[in-house]
Amino acid sequence: MRALASYLPIFASLRSYDRQTLSRDLLAAVIVTIMLIPQSLAYALLAGLPAQVGLYASIVPLLAYAVTGTSRALSVGPVAVASLMSAAALSEVAIAGTADYLVAAAVLALLSGLFLTLMGVLRLGFLANFLSHPVISGFITASGLLIALSQLKHLLGVSANGDNLPHLLNSLLENISSINSYALLTGIAVVVFLYWSRSGASRLLQRWSVHPDTAGILVKAAPVVGVIATIVVAVLFDFEGKQVALVGTVPSGLPTLQLPVISRELIEALIMPAIMISIIGYVESVSVGKTLAAKRRQKIDVNQELIGLGAANVGAGFSGAFPVTGGFSRSVVNFDAGAETQMASVFTAAGIALASIFLTPFLYYLPKATLAATIIVAVLSLVDFSILKKTWKFSRSDFFAVVITIVVTLLFGVEAGVSCGVAASIALFLYRTSRPHIAEVGLVEGTEHFRNIKRHKVLTVPEILTIRVDESLMFSNAAFLEDRIYEDLANNKRVRQVILMCSAINEIDWSALEVIEALNSQLAELGIVLHLSEVKGPVMDALQRSGFLEHLSGNVYLTQFQAFSEARRAVVAAV
Repeated sequence: MRALASYLPIFASLRSYDRQTLSRDLLAAVIVTIMLIPQSLAYALLAGLPAQVGLYASIVPLLAYAVTGTSRALSVGPVAVASLMSAAALSEVAIAGTADYLVAAAVLALLSGLFLTLMGVLRLGFLANFLSHPVISGFITASGLLIALSQLKHLLGVSANGDNLPHLLNSLLENISSINSYALLTGIAVVVFLYWSRSGASRLLQRWSVHPDTAGILVKAAPVVGVIATIVVAVLFDFEGKQVALVGTVPSGLPTLQLPVISRELIEALIMPAIMISIIGYVESVSVGKTLAAKRRQKIDVNQELIGLGAANVGAGFSGAFPVTGGFSRSVVNFDAGAETQMASVFTAAGIALASIFLTPFLYYLPKATLAATIIVAVLSLVDFSILKKTWKFSRSDFFAVVITIVVTLLFGVEAGVSCGVAASIALFLYRTSRPHIAEVGLVEGTEHFRNIKRHKVLTVPEILTIRVDESLMFSNAAFLEDRIYEDLANNKRVRQVILMCSAINEIDWSALEVIEALNSQLAELGIVLHLSEVKGPVMDALQRSGFLEHLSGNVYLTQFQAFSEARRAVVAAV
């Protein structure tokens, strides 16, 4: 059982499964199922797919993740950003509403799943750390605005298209004269109701003596109330006859498991979007999973999460769905409702399956404006312009990376935006590693501590230059250190001893070693001695293997205080 649990984490949580845990998982599943039904329908609409595909995306993928994922609370399914990215990718290869579009959606999910699984097998989860969180926040903010704008056509009852801000606004303005007042009133009513339910409904339920925690969970089911109410209104007021766009016939039944028809051309067209969707989805899922796990003093395996999300997307591909990932809102509801294990997701999948079989006939009269309103309210919570103020105060480089990501996403679409986000994250990383913090340090009198001469009152000796590098030395930043030392020497002609304080250097690569070797030789020619202090064990091992220490003009000291004291004695002796 232990060996099986390492590959299928659900078995680890089932070892101590009891009746109390079962009741909590079932309750959470009921609540999440009620919440997922309108969400699944809405995000299928956003992706340009038939409503039932949204339900399919919440059955097999949810089961696959429950068995292979390590988070006990993460709920997997269609989410807003992944749905928008899917729509942008699929519109390039097929026309929405056609069989080819459905096939392409399944292939996109399959490619995403295979990419995630491969990353998990190769244990490459750490690569997600190269995506800066400010950049991701900027991308999600811009995507939220695009999603909200893309749904205005359903809210207004007009025809419109476009995958970026200029195209969407232009298309909406061209068709503004053909607004359907019934669709508009329905959409506005649902938006107002959903916003009111977030605060007003909770207070109302508490007045009725409902426990605050229970009231908070019930509020999450507000979209279901909106769905039921607008279906009733649509029937009573004959929305179909008034040209209000309805969901229409939704086939009953479960998805058919089969391999989608794959062609080389389709793979070439969708492989990059699949990778981008995978990366963004994984970062979002892991962030949610870690947050929820920490609240219960649990942990998740980031590499196994890749495999879990990969399995979920492969399941989506085989069940005729589209890319899925861990959703923040549904996962929080799952957690707050008391879900103890991955079995809550299994029960949720069963609930969605039952809805697909028995409830779909009632969805015929559901106005698309209702689903659009649900999406708009959900995604506007993702819009966070405060990231601009925060990054402006904290780091201008982060600020400009966020601004560029937002602007590119809005003007050129999500694919260009996510590509720009990845490029900006990598550029920020390279910029920072190529320009490490380097400080000249001096002795804090009365102690053996050394601090930055620009921040503290310290003792220095003109003939001694003590430099501290707060970063590992590698090919990207070694020349920066070399330039800094020569600059300091040019500003102080009296220097005869240079001490490189290595307390923050965890690694030195070959390129950096060559730079230090050249520095050592050039300083020796100038009559300047180079010393090293506080060298860490792995770095010392590398220097010894390279033979560098045999040519070092000075010495290696255990502490910076020893190095400074010896250098000062040498200076005094030379006078």
